[in-house]
Amino acid sequence: MNTLRQFDGLDRVALPDRPLHLAVGMFDGVHRGHQAVIGSAVETAGRGGGLAVVLTFWPHPSRLFHPENPVRMILGREAKLRVLSRLGLDGVIDQPFTREFAGVGADEFVPLLLRHLPRLASISVGENWRFGRAREGDVARLTADARTAGLEVVRVPRLEQDGAPVSSSRIRELIASGQIAAANALLGYAYFAEGVVQTGRQLGRQLGFPTLNLAWEPELLPRYGVYAVSVLDETGRPSPGVANYGLRPTVEQTTRPLLEVHLLGETALGPGRAITVNWLHFLRPEKKFPGVAELAAQIAQDRRDALDFFGRIARG
Repeated sequence: MNTLRQFDGLDRVALPDRPLHLAVGMFDGVHRGHQAVIGSAVETAGRGGGLAVVLTFWPHPSRLFHPENPVRMILGREAKLRVLSRLGLDGVIDQPFTREFAGVGADEFVPLLLRHLPRLASISVGENWRFGRAREGDVARLTADARTAGLEVVRVPRLEQDGAPVSSSRIRELIASGQIAAANALLGYAYFAEGVVQTGRQLGRQLGFPTLNLAWEPELLPRYGVYAVSVLDETGRPSPGVANYGLRPTVEQTTRPLLEVHLLGETALGPGRAITVNWLHFLRPEKKFPGVAELAAQIAQDRRDALDFFGRIARG
């Protein structure tokens, strides 16, 4: 297994003296289309004994140019790096997207890369990728500049599914509307939350359904509601569960959404434990009930619905 090296910017890169094959993009969500671009660099590096590295950016350019209405990221910075680490890469360069970097002209981009990455051999990008000040450069421009510098550019066609492109914006819409299974199909993995279990007010336990309360504040908010989930402990061992994400209007109207997970079996997990929650299936939207008795009855039904979902998976 490759040891993934992480660098906070091009000026901090230190890699072995081997040919470098670079996949470049924002890669928000690291979805199946992004994985195709990254896979191209990994495959090319593997054929020639080189290194496969991703150049990505943080924060999203909209934070700089439209701070009043920025793009809400599918994955936080650490979660994005976690997904990238699964893809057979040798390194990730997380370039700060500053005003200075945004001001680099398209004609300066390839020379900038070569100054910091002298063993650069190829660049893999999506077919509609743009770069440089005011997005003035396209793949044709990149290919011409790279050829002059003796580099190869691999243009990866845009992936489509169900008659539409696989894109981060499409996935954002699906997650925000609760269509989590459809989002997962485009991502190529289960959308997830990760964090440390916090001590809650024990309201779930009082209702007979103890929960794990996760400290998790994503930029992009999933639809409030109840989901069938799989919970992984620190060792990666999965446990089926049912999760509520929302403002808990029946018992206490909170101002920030909370993620609470009730496991369907016995567990030793509790406060202080690090967990990952994989979101698998949307069961129902959040709603306010007349009282706690009606809420408890609905939670019991949610539990049965989640058990039925996992039963269907087990039966194939």
